[in-house]
Amino acid sequence: MEEQGVPAIAVVTTPFRNTGEAMAASWGKPGYPFLDTPHPIANLTDADLDRRADELADACAHWLQSHG
Repeated sequence: MEEQGVPAIAVVTTPFRNTGEAMAASWGKPGYPFLDTPHPIANLTDADLDRRADELADACAHWLQSHG
């Protein structure tokens, strides 16, 4: 999306951040922005997952507003 001028951020669970950063660097995007959330998410209740998703959406919106 950035190649079309649209800012973007990737969302990962914390243990996968290093892998994501390594992949981004290997694709020529070192420093690509990541927003991480605690792992695991599979054991969350629907209400907890909804709350986490709302928090992540707010964090994404804040990041995009400050980098857009």
